Amino acid sequence: MRESFRLAPLITAIGMSIILQNFIQVAQGARVKPLPPIVTGGYELFVQNGFEVSLSNIQILIIVTTVVLMGVFWLIITRTSLGRSQRACEQDRTMAALSGVDVDRTISLTFVMGAALAAVAGLLYLLYYGVIDFYIGFVAGIKAFTAAVLGGIGSLPGAMLGGIIIGLIETFWSAYFSIQYKDVAAFSMLALVLIFFPSGLLGRPEVEKV
Repeated sequence: MRESFRLAPLITAIGMSIILQNFIQVAQGARVKPLPPIVTGGYELFVQNGFEVSLSNIQILIIVTTVVLMGVFWLIITRTSLGRSQRACEQDRTMAALSGVDVDRTISLTFVMGAALAAVAGLLYLLYYGVIDFYIGFVAGIKAFTAAVLGGIGSLPGAMLGGIIIGLIETFWSAYFSIQYKDVAAFSMLALVLIFFPSGLLGRPEVEKV
């Protein structure tokens, strides 16, 4: 798919995800499977006039894991030869290859890193919600892609910022309006951002040199 038009990898990835979901449905069944709580307990941060703010241990685990992983990958991308190779391939694969970068190896390692991050995210998602079904990753994957586009494709801080913004929008919309339309609110915000900031909040606009 590398030499195809730019949407080909995205369309192929979505198609492969649908194939895998249906394979799991046939192999394991469509019924939801509960998972006993593994990380329990938490802390009450604030209680006043019936208003309570609490933080569970699983939420703490998710926050710490996310910050640590983002820090590690930020260092990899900005401070290592692999990161320089990744950035070079992202800008121009042909020139990167002419400069001595092993493009095939770099792309393969990037996919391995992405799959590892997705596996950690899936595990944390499972521990938080406590249910397993064949469709569990689709909505999360769409929102992860939305967060990356919202923050700016290619920007790790932008992806994290986009995820936080989407989470806050869904939370406040569910609290003050209707929980059934929280996804509509999040995707509407994405549309507005792309209208006024086509490259995302922290993305860099592409400059075409002639």
